[in-house]
Amino acid sequence: MYGEETFDNKEDFIRSLMDTFGEEIKRLIFSYLREWQQTEDLTQEVFISVYLKIDTFKGDSNIKTWVYKIAVNKAKDYLRSWHFKKTIVSNNLFPIKQSNCLEEEILMKERSNDISKEVFKLPIKYREMIMLYYYKDFSINEIAAITSINSSTIRTRLARGRKILERKLGGIFDEE
Repeated sequence: MYGEETFDNKEDFIRSLMDTFGEEIKRLIFSYLREWQQTEDLTQEVFISVYLKIDTFKGDSNIKTWVYKIAVNKAKDYLRSWHFKKTIVSNNLFPIKQSNCLEEEILMKERSNDISKEVFKLPIKYREMIMLYYYKDFSINEIAAITSINSSTIRTRLARGRKILERKLGGIFDEE
């Protein structure tokens, strides 16, 4: 069912999914919520849902896409909730790659922080596409499956999101 591995029971399978996707899902949810404590709670809820619904997974898509769809839906549901409207959002998301040169590390950290801040300022419809496409490396079709949004709409939102970022960042946002 998942990769080439076989599992003795559902618990082992879920544990494997959590080991494989747990950190990615946490970062994805944080990109929506921008609050670590609630992100932790929602990440647990995602894997509880996966556990409860794993028998409904039809295999029409990749298991990663299915888990991400559950996470995106949980995050969007939370954003519509009363609790979210009372929450103050902060923190940075993206880890910085290590470098041998301290000066290069500092410059990369500053650039990453600038980009992160501007990505978080984007309206959710653009931020969501930027996060899934650039930071999670999903294809347009996978994003369409995750978000239930038409692929041409995704392309448009990516283009508009990039344009906003380029304007705000003075052209330092590129398609790496």
